[in-house]
Amino acid sequence: MGIGSSHSPTLLMEPPAWRARAEDDDRTRHELRDFSGNVISYDELLGRAPAGVADEITDAKLHERHLANQRAVAAVGKALTEANPDLVIIIGDDHKEVFHEDNMPSISIYWGDTIPYKPQGIMKWKYEPNLKPDLWYWQDEREYPVAATFARRLIGDLMGAGFDLAHSRYYRPGQGMSHAFGYVYRRVMVDKIVPIIPISVNTYFPPNQISPRRAYQLGRAIRDAVQRWPEPLRVIVMGTGGLSHFVVDEALDREFLDVLASGDEARHAALNIDKLQSGNSELRCWSAVAGAADHMKMRLIDYIPCYRSLAGTGCAMAFATWTPRPT
Repeated sequence: MGIGSSHSPTLLMEPPAWRARAEDDDRTRHELRDFSGNVISYDELLGRAPAGVADEITDAKLHERHLANQRAVAAVGKALTEANPDLVIIIGDDHKEVFHEDNMPSISIYWGDTIPYKPQGIMKWKYEPNLKPDLWYWQDEREYPVAATFARRLIGDLMGAGFDLAHSRYYRPGQGMSHAFGYVYRRVMVDKIVPIIPISVNTYFPPNQISPRRAYQLGRAIRDAVQRWPEPLRVIVMGTGGLSHFVVDEALDREFLDVLASGDEARHAALNIDKLQSGNSELRCWSAVAGAADHMKMRLIDYIPCYRSLAGTGCAMAFATWTPRPT
């Protein structure tokens, strides 16, 4: 089975915090890009904002989308629980929570027996003390299970398939998992914790970002490897991240969702790299799932464009599953 899910903090906070987040956009703490992929200031973006964007950030609209987010996260959790997997292979990106400029691998697999969760970076994010604490603000520290034996095996399988990988068996003191994986443990695996194989891909940071085609090929190689394992395992391949942000681009998102449903590697290869920068870069994680599930049928659970400012900033959410086609 394949699963795709956004992992934005927007999923895990109520609309007043979305508005606080918009104030950060105004201070341009994030790299903003226009619909062509060019870096742009908030004021310039505000001047080019599409007509009707004010209607997208009313209290009623934000509340409606917040509820839709919660329903979609619950649907993803239900799909995972009902599939009853033995392990989940998660493909996600890192926001310099683990990897930095001293070591920024394009692809890395973690294969320690457990992986630590710590409140750090974006997982420690909180704005005003008078805002209701959001669901993202977990202050505990935990160790979560990793399918270490199979992760080690998968490293060898992928090396044999022509992928040059980095690997980690532990993190440095004070480090914890990327929120790409923390989101799954804390919000999706609500009924049962399942061991994972965490695969980090560099989507954000030049010069060694994985390409959409290579991400697709990675997913396919993962599937081929797992299908050769002798154990009768139930395995989910899951990608987290995206869709468009920090500027909502509905046209890009809907085109990409169509590419995902097509199962066509050539269409992933033809995606405009200029548009897949900053937050949009995380679409590559979905390309990997599409490669793993290219023989399956995609079902879109929901697409929710979560605007938060008059400039059109925000984050678009998407949730989908891939399951075997009817015979």
